[in-house]
Amino acid sequence: MRKDPTRTFVDELWDTSIVPTLCDYVRIPNKSPAFDPDWERNGYMRTAVELLRDWCTVPNIVGLAAEIVSLPHRTPVLFCEIPATDANQTGTVLLYGHYDKQPEFDGWQPGLSPWEPVLRDGKLYGRGGADDGYALFGSLTAIAALQAQGIPHSRCVLLIEGCEESGSFDLPHYVEALRDRIGNPDLVICLDAECGNYDQLWTTTSLRGMLPGVLEVEVLSEGQHSGAAGGIVPSTFRILRQLFDRVENSTTGELHASLYVDIPESVRSQLQSVAQVLGASVTNRFPWLDGAHADSDDNVELLISNAWRPSLATVGFSGAPAVGTAGNTLRPSSRAKMVFRLPPTLDANKAADVIKAELERDPPNGARVKFELDTPQTGWCAPDFEPWLDKSLAMASQRFFGKPAMYMGMGGTIPFMKMLGDNFPKVQFVVTGVLGPQSNAHGPNEFLDIATGKRITACMAQVIADHASKP
Repeated sequence: MRKDPTRTFVDELWDTSIVPTLCDYVRIPNKSPAFDPDWERNGYMRTAVELLRDWCTVPNIVGLAAEIVSLPHRTPVLFCEIPATDANQTGTVLLYGHYDKQPEFDGWQPGLSPWEPVLRDGKLYGRGGADDGYALFGSLTAIAALQAQGIPHSRCVLLIEGCEESGSFDLPHYVEALRDRIGNPDLVICLDAECGNYDQLWTTTSLRGMLPGVLEVEVLSEGQHSGAAGGIVPSTFRILRQLFDRVENSTTGELHASLYVDIPESVRSQLQSVAQVLGASVTNRFPWLDGAHADSDDNVELLISNAWRPSLATVGFSGAPAVGTAGNTLRPSSRAKMVFRLPPTLDANKAADVIKAELERDPPNGARVKFELDTPQTGWCAPDFEPWLDKSLAMASQRFFGKPAMYMGMGGTIPFMKMLGDNFPKVQFVVTGVLGPQSNAHGPNEFLDIATGKRITACMAQVIADHASKP
C-alpha cells in the first residue's frame, strides 16, 4: 500500500464529508439508555443511526450493504457488510464502534457545549465525536482507500451499536441474531480506545472491567429539623461513609482485597516503556488545580494502577438539595452511584457478589441499606499479536505518524471485546482510538483531534491490507 495516495484519499474525505457529517452527528442528543430511559420515544437514537447509515453511500465502496437492524425495545445497530475483493480472501475483518453518547456534564468552556459542534485549532468539540461517532467513518474510509488503489481486502463486517455507554446490554442479543451474518472473524478492529499522545499509533492490550451500582441508606420516612433530630437520629451520610470504609481505604485509596489480581511481569515491562515515552504527561494531561497531585510520583506505578489495579469513583450523589437551597434539615436518605474499575482478569460477577455482601451486611444503626447493581462487566486481555500483525502495526505507525507504535493497557471498559474474545478465541485484536490528552470523553469539552483521526484511518487501511496478504 502506498503512503501518499492513502493519505491524500483519507485527508480529502475527512475534510469534505466526514467532519461536516460529524458536526451534524454532534447536534443529536442521543444519550445512551442509562441516561435517557425514554430514548425510544424521544427518537434521537434513530435519528443518529439513520445519519450514519445515509453516509455509508459517500465513500463509493464496491459491494457495500448497510442496514439498520432493530430488535424490539433495543437500541438499533448499524450492520454493514463488504465482500472480499476476490474469492481467494477467506478471512473476515470485524470493525466495531458505537454511536450512543454520554450525558452533557457540567463545566464546558465559554463558547463550547455538548450539542453544538465547534471547530477550533484542528479539533472538533462536542459530545460523541471522539467517543465514538468517528468509528464508522474511519472504518469505511480505510476500506475505501484500499479500493481506490486496487488493493485487495478480505470480507469486512461493521457492527456499530447504540448501547455501549450503558454497558452494551443490548449487544449480546444482536450478536446472537446476526451470528450467521457476522461469520467467524479472524481480526477485530475497535476504534474506541485511548491514545497516550497524538504522535504515534497506540494499541490497547488490556481493558479493565467495571462494577457499577447505587448504594442507598435510609433511616427516616421524611426529613427532620437538624436541631430537633441531631444527636438522636444518625446522619445517613455518616452511615454512607462507614459503608464506603468497608470497601475503600480513604487515606490510601486501596480497595477491598478481593478486587486485586497478580500483575504479569510483562505488563510492568510494557508500561515502563510507556512511562519513558510519556514522561510528565502521564499526569499533566489532566487539568489539575494548583497544588493538587497524584497519589504517587512513580509514573510506572501510576500506569499500572490505571490499567491493572482496581479503583473506585463516586460518580453521582442524590438525596441532598443543592447547597444554595439546602435548609437545616437532617435528610432521610442518601444515595451514591459507585463505579469500581476492576483488573482485566478479575471475574466481575464474583466481585459483584463480594462487594454487595460487604456493603449490605450488618447495617449501622439498623439503617435500611441496599446496593443495587448495574451490569457488571469483566475486563479483557488481548492475545499475543501474530507476527504479521505486529509488523503491520509497527509499519503503519512509522508510515503515518513517523514514530514507533506503542502498546499499553487501558483503564476503561469496552464490553464487546470480552464478548468477542470468548466467542472467537483465535481472533486477533486491534483496539485503538483518538482519546488522547485533554480529549475528555464523558466530561466537559470533549474533542476529536482531527489529524489523529485521519492518521488512525490510514493506519487501519494498512492493517486491513496486510490482513488480506498475511501468510
